[in-house]
Amino acid sequence: MERQIRTLLVIIVVAVTIVLFPNDWEQILFESCPPTNGVTVTDVVDGDTIKLSDGTTIRYIGIDTPETKHPHKGVECFGLQASKKNSELVLGKTVKLTYDVSKTDRYGRVLAYVWVEGKMVNETLVKEGYAFATAFPPDVLYQDTFEMLEAEAKFENRGLWNECE
Repeated sequence: MERQIRTLLVIIVVAVTIVLFPNDWEQILFESCPPTNGVTVTDVVDGDTIKLSDGTTIRYIGIDTPETKHPHKGVECFGLQASKKNSELVLGKTVKLTYDVSKTDRYGRVLAYVWVEGKMVNETLVKEGYAFATAFPPDVLYQDTFEMLEAEAKFENRGLWNECE
């Protein structure tokens, strides 16, 4: 209940900020979580989690990939492929991070949209069928895009949509 109240308050604050400062909302929102540039990915934990050269663990916002290291679920269908694709996209590369409303998740991981060479990794993973579009409000800035890309991937039987039931 307490978490729901906090989430509702964050949504209200963001909505009021957008209404009162329509031209400045993005700047206000990102002042507390400024974009990070020039950080290198040193490890890929799985399909939606990475570690950076500064020691930070990043969890991608808006997506979920099949598990590879979950203590109770084991390795899920297409989990290894999603992890491998994530490695191909980011391992050893310099990334830019942008944020949504929440700074961290309940496990202490920093929540971010991850960009490599101007392309959002979160988006690429969904588009190519390596990830599900999964909303965790209030962090829903790109959720409509992710859901549209998931529908396309599903329709075209890309990735996990072709391999898993």
